[in-house]
Amino acid sequence: MIRYIKKKLYSWVDKQFLDGCSSYNSLEVRRACRTKEQAREKFRQHGIPFAEGKIWVWPWSAINFVKKYGYPVVVKPNLGGYSRGSYFPITSKQGLRKAMLGVKVWWPRSVIEQYLRGKNYRVVVTREGVQIVTRRFPPFVVGDGMKNISQLIDEENQIRREMKLLPIIHEIEKSKDVVRFLKKQGLALDSVPALDHEVELFHRVALSPGGVLETIDMSCIPQKNIDLFAKVLRIFDANILGIDVIMEKGVEIPFDEQKTIFLEVNSRPYLKMHAVPRWGDVPDMKALYQKLDALKVDDRDVY
Repeated sequence: MIRYIKKKLYSWVDKQFLDGCSSYNSLEVRRACRTKEQAREKFRQHGIPFAEGKIWVWPWSAINFVKKYGYPVVVKPNLGGYSRGSYFPITSKQGLRKAMLGVKVWWPRSVIEQYLRGKNYRVVVTREGVQIVTRRFPPFVVGDGMKNISQLIDEENQIRREMKLLPIIHEIEKSKDVVRFLKKQGLALDSVPALDHEVELFHRVALSPGGVLETIDMSCIPQKNIDLFAKVLRIFDANILGIDVIMEKGVEIPFDEQKTIFLEVNSRPYLKMHAVPRWGDVPDMKALYQKLDALKVDDRDVY
């Protein structure tokens, strides 16, 4: 009966929060990767560079963290995915207050940690090595000196339709959130950006508000970085992980020659997104799935 209830519960969680995510790790591995706190402790134990952070329930804990480490910071649920409920980069008291309220919609225990301004990557690693390295971007448009932001959004959405990136990659909506974010930059939908000026349209890197992906050529990545990504997989004894990492200068530079922070690991990475990069080559997803599907995974359907 207990096993039946767990399967039903996991089925509900899977449908509500993990739709489309791969499932190639055992229950033991998934439990060890479930929260940001668990990942950070593993990083600490094994010498993996990470952001200092704190788990908090009450607001004064987050406020005290900022007093000690300063801005910018990120606030996010301790349990979750797809960047749901995450706020970053937070650079002011007003932004912190908003984040402290908004994050509680998703989970009672929350994370606050240091934020690094750099390049954001999802690295897919299996026991056979690093498979895919993808840079992640928030939704943005690039000015041509003639069109306004609204027109540039229309143009970008048309490109996405022609490239058949939908529905995994979303169109950019001219939402209230976008309008508010533009206003903070002194811009509006009818503003005309200068030639080659990049205008970000949302505060975080995620697919749902229109974020996009670039596949990185593996030949450009130093062996030192490849070895570090593989080490993270071994630490968690996983079949596959989606590793989230920010690198100040980029993955093409050895990690110890720049500021680097590992954010978290995903035991059920959303592999579908890698088939629709906005830039770069499409990885051989068929070959990857064939290898993963051949794995025998215990308790795949148990939470």
